[in-house]
Amino acid sequence: MATAALKIHLSRTQILELARQLSDEDKLELNRALAAEVRGIKLKRLLDDLKTDEVLQEDIDSEVETVRQENYEKRLQNENHC
Repeated sequence: MATAALKIHLSRTQILELARQLSDEDKLELNRALAAEVRGIKLKRLLDDLKTDEVLQEDIDSEVETVRQENYEKRLQNENHC
């Protein structure tokens, strides 16, 4: 049996309101999925920059700090939910 995809247009406000209605577990799952998307976007942008520009130590430091902060927040989140 074939499944059909339903496409609807939602504003950011509507999406945020729907997200607020999710269970805590579903919010965590959504957060993980969005974080993975964001990492992919950032990686693509970084790779695109590497193709065209010289890498600056500041850019490397910024990316390292971003990843460290994300990892720190994940650890805190996991500790708070255990």
